[in-house]
Amino acid sequence: MPRMTGWAAAMGIVIVAAGVDEVVAELEVGEVHRQAFGVVHGGVYCGLIETATSMGAWLVANARGQSVMGVDNATSFIKATSSGVLRGTAAPLAKGRRSQLWEATVRDGLGKVVAVGRVRFICFAASDTRSGC
Repeated sequence: MPRMTGWAAAMGIVIVAAGVDEVVAELEVGEVHRQAFGVVHGGVYCGLIETATSMGAWLVANARGQSVMGVDNATSFIKATSSGVLRGTAAPLAKGRRSQLWEATVRDGLGKVVAVGRVRFICFAASDTRSGC
């Protein structure tokens, strides 16, 4: 599985499975993931969702000589948690040539849904430097 770098690595995100139809990513909740009230910070859920969906969207695009960039992340927080393993499972809703839409569900160690989200990606030629990437 691909190794994470940057923010995802700092958060301890690990890709468990990755393919064009599903990506599974996990992280073990630690002190760095909690906000002042002791529960997981909402940004952690957003980041886990964006990491899993981005991996899937990139796998689809890369096979076509494209790259992707996220343009919208809408995450809903369902249930607070403060410990254990979070598992984000992402799947595509649309794998178009110009844009992709992926959805992800984050579950706690008991399998309860703690967050859900959708991320839209724009697709562009891998050689296109206008994205700023």
